[in-house]
Amino acid sequence: MEIKSYIFLSPEGRTFSPNDSEVENLQVIGIVRGVRHEDEALIQLLQENPWIFDAEFNVAEFICYELATT
Repeated sequence: MEIKSYIFLSPEGRTFSPNDSEVENLQVIGIVRGVRHEDEALIQLLQENPWIFDAEFNVAEFICYELATT
């Protein structure tokens, strides 16, 4: 089976622009490498990053993309 990498994003992110106005954005939660599929990547992400739960991110809203391998 092919080994893959995934990036996880959250639409719950916010930041401030240079002029100090609030901007909604996607926040990079993490990148997982060396897994076989998206479900395995999510499990590994959550096991290795307990701060995700501490920060009260809604995991169901995560967006996951497979990263291209070269």
